[in-house]
Amino acid sequence: MKIKFLLLFLLVYGKHFGQIADSKNLVAANEEVKLLADGYIFTEGPITDKNGNVFFTDQPNNQIIRWDAESGKTSVFSDNSGRSNGLYFDKKGNLIACADLNNQLWQFDKNGKHKVIYEDKVNAHNGPNDLWIDAKNGIYFTDPLYVRNYWERDSISKRTGNHVYYLSPDRKKIIAVDENLKQPNGIVGSADGKKLYVADINDQKTYSYDIQPDGMLANRQLFCEMGSDGMTIDNQGNVYLTGNGVSVFNKDGFPIAHINVPKSWTANVCFGGKNNDLLFITAMDAVYGLKMNVKGVTYGKK
Repeated sequence: MKIKFLLLFLLVYGKHFGQIADSKNLVAANEEVKLLADGYIFTEGPITDKNGNVFFTDQPNNQIIRWDAESGKTSVFSDNSGRSNGLYFDKKGNLIACADLNNQLWQFDKNGKHKVIYEDKVNAHNGPNDLWIDAKNGIYFTDPLYVRNYWERDSISKRTGNHVYYLSPDRKKIIAVDENLKQPNGIVGSADGKKLYVADINDQKTYSYDIQPDGMLANRQLFCEMGSDGMTIDNQGNVYLTGNGVSVFNKDGFPIAHINVPKSWTANVCFGGKNNDLLFITAMDAVYGLKMNVKGVTYGKK
């Protein structure tokens, strides 16, 4: 019986043994998770610019913080962020933010000045949480319900559910592209722009989709049995999920590594730094970095 079980195990999982053995090569030799900055309330939404500087949010403090890739120092980029959570740079270098204070998406210029580029005027949304921007400059964003104590809104009873939306490149059309999730949260696209990954944090699942030319999603597939708060992807196609530290899955959805983070909750993650090989981690009141052998998807390119 034991021999039969072993043969079955090898048949199902044997092809992954080399990938598990190679997972140690993700992290640069002799490198460990290092504290980069602390003293915040709750850090979220990290994203890198073309120079490797990382921008992240401290939502309870209503701030966007900039970590400098050269000096390693942090500074306040905006102290009026609309209670932003997730961040992403568009193709023109503008910082786009999920400003959930009034159900909006904000666009920041390089000086931190913002304008509203989308607003929920029919009370359909809960609060934009995280986003990813495609090659056409269309915006995918998740809209889970997390009731905030700073909201001054009407009853949430009008909300239609926890969905994923697509805002057209001209910002004139909003489409619900998946209405069958419990609580979508983390979201990221593949380097070639052909696949979208969405984490359903309350259902402990992450899905992949084929992105269609019109922005719609097709062929939803279960990627892995794990939800996530935030997520990123590296240049080998590995997907990084967060929560209890950082869990890494290869492009086939098989777990290949776990990175421990010295906080009770890891909210989000991205690649940054001068060589785009620093895994930048937001966790509770602090941010951390880990030098990697892989790199993030190159800014502004597929």
